[in-house]
Amino acid sequence: MRPTPDAVRRAWAACFRRGRTPGLRTAKTTLAAVLSFVCADLLHTSAQPILAPLTALLVVQLTLYKTLTSGLDRVAAVVSGVLVAVGVAKLTGLTWWSLGAVVGISLIIGRLLRLGSNLLEVPISAMLVLAAASTSIGFTPGSPDLDATATGRVVETLIGAAVGILVNVVIAPPLYIQPADDAIGELVGRLSGFSRELASALRGEWNRAAADRFLDGARKLGDEVVRADLHLGRTEESARLNPRGRAAREAQPRLRTALAGLEHSYVSLRNLCRAVLDRTYFVAEDDIDGAYSAATRDALAEVLDAFADTMDMVDPIATAEPSADQSRAHMETRFAELRRKRDRLAGLLVVDPRVDAAAWGQHGGLLAAVDRLRVEVEAAVRPTDGPWQPEPVSARPRAAVRRLMRRTPPIRR
Repeated sequence: MRPTPDAVRRAWAACFRRGRTPGLRTAKTTLAAVLSFVCADLLHTSAQPILAPLTALLVVQLTLYKTLTSGLDRVAAVVSGVLVAVGVAKLTGLTWWSLGAVVGISLIIGRLLRLGSNLLEVPISAMLVLAAASTSIGFTPGSPDLDATATGRVVETLIGAAVGILVNVVIAPPLYIQPADDAIGELVGRLSGFSRELASALRGEWNRAAADRFLDGARKLGDEVVRADLHLGRTEESARLNPRGRAAREAQPRLRTALAGLEHSYVSLRNLCRAVLDRTYFVAEDDIDGAYSAATRDALAEVLDAFADTMDMVDPIATAEPSADQSRAHMETRFAELRRKRDRLAGLLVVDPRVDAAAWGQHGGLLAAVDRLRVEVEAAVRPTDGPWQPEPVSARPRAAVRRLMRRTPPIRR
């Protein structure tokens, strides 16, 4: 199956996106792995200190905050697993029941520590230490080689995590502002293009198949919203604990405001398509004019074109392009045009509810969706207040402690 043009465009953007240095993360990860191996080898942690570069590979993440949390989680997982293995190995060797005990206890500890994706590292570390101690010395509980194996694994993990974090701090801590800008710009383009396509279809031969097709297309726009939200979340994460994070904190309010308005616009556009489909299916299949007259469909098409024209102004404002001020100056004219065409559509949709109660309700649903489109596109470009302040790193642990204290019954004397 040949790749679609859209898939090719996204693949190209993933490798050569504006504002991104090609190969930087690959070089940083490679450097972290090599440095961690050299450090562990100089300290003689083991004969083959491969765990240090392995930890560095897993620790280096897309953002500095994620790198730090991943490193801490991995250290906690390895230390927990080693302690479990040492405790069991003091009593017995590697047997089926000791293996089961190690895995069970390790998984429980990992879940209590909420290690997430590093959960399995706890039993893996415990099993490796237990197996290494048993096979290397024929196993004698409490032997010094067990302590050496356990200590080496912990030290190599600490070295790999420390080097991975240090490399990500020293060498261009990444900011993901441009990918979020691009994702929001692409979402604006998809919403605008979809509106123009729907307007063109309404001016042509409208039928039930077209109504089905456009409702499905409107629902698929939700994938673009999710993708933009993912990129913006990464931008917010890249601002945490980052010495270069000021630019991301300043960009976050305009990007989040724009995305919130665009997401609501997508919902309104989907509701509009559903309202049009409901009315199209309400009348006989060969009586499309009974659903909407040609004049009404043309008026709705003009509303969609006006919405698309207004939406085109959102991109430079949301992404702070050089033409942002000029675009904002033209927005009021676009809003006025959108309101004027909405009023014309409303006049054509007037119906006496006593004569056709169904049409009265269905037309009301359509106008409500149109009104929401206008409101949400205005919300997408509203001014923002100051830079964004991320939640302190210690906020969640403090909240967890407070919840635990509230659940703990008071001690009665």
